[in-house]
Amino acid sequence: MAADEWQRTSRRSVNVSRRVLVVEDSAVIRRLVEVCLRPADLEVVMREDGPGALEAALSENLDLMVLDIGLPEMDGWEVLDRLRSDPRTRALPVLVLTAHAEEESRRRANESGADGFITKPFQPDELRQEILRIVAERSISHVV
Repeated sequence: MAADEWQRTSRRSVNVSRRVLVVEDSAVIRRLVEVCLRPADLEVVMREDGPGALEAALSENLDLMVLDIGLPEMDGWEVLDRLRSDPRTRALPVLVLTAHAEEESRRRANESGADGFITKPFQPDELRQEILRIVAERSISHVV
């Protein structure tokens, strides 16, 4: 293997991309979140409903889930409850991203084990920084 090929391969294996699942029924919001996360070098996986979110939580190697509350078939609260009750997904960080701005929703997210809460409409920088904060905290807790 040539030296320059070895360096490219080594960099690729060291620079592991973080995987973020975006669960949102609006294609426009899913795309907006994806574009927002691109500068942070995060790999984005997308689902549009609760059952898809649970399937991806088990089948994808995820670092974080961005979860809307108003989902078809199964709302985000039920998804979050199921994630927290399953030992295989209990530790997956979840950031709630919702149009439900009332304090009751924020309290419920906290009590349900969400790691963060952002309301729509959101500022792209705020969303990106909150996701990076949660992913960094998870990385540190795995090392300690």
